[in-house]
Amino acid sequence: MIETDPAKLCFVVIKAREIHAKVEVENPVEPETQETASDAVDDGFRAILEDYASDATYQELKEFLDGFNRDERVEILALTWLGRGDYTLDDWDQALADAAASANESETEYLMGTPLIADYLEEGLSLHGVSCADESRAHL
Repeated sequence: MIETDPAKLCFVVIKAREIHAKVEVENPVEPETQETASDAVDDGFRAILEDYASDATYQELKEFLDGFNRDERVEILALTWLGRGDYTLDDWDQALADAAASANESETEYLMGTPLIADYLEEGLSLHGVSCADESRAHL
């Protein structure tokens, strides 16, 4: 059974999908420092889709994950591993124990650096009978 608020976990799924949908930067100048542009409006919208180091969505997710307490950190790690197929639902207690044993201050970087984190987390939630569909619709 999941103790962390599913809405918080679904928020992570949504934000991770936004980050991983970004594309390679065409113009390496950060959008806020760009002085000339062919079309300022279009360039501003393009910057939202490009993967700049100063990306607000990335920072928002990082800060959100940093705000998780220890139990939430353990659970999100275990859910990620469950969704990745490292554990089965029958092994949930072991997944939690292993996540608790490996938990440290670098979980945020680990989670943010996992390319399919949104898919893994969503699959782990699904195995527990939790769907992010309603949360996703609310963010549209």
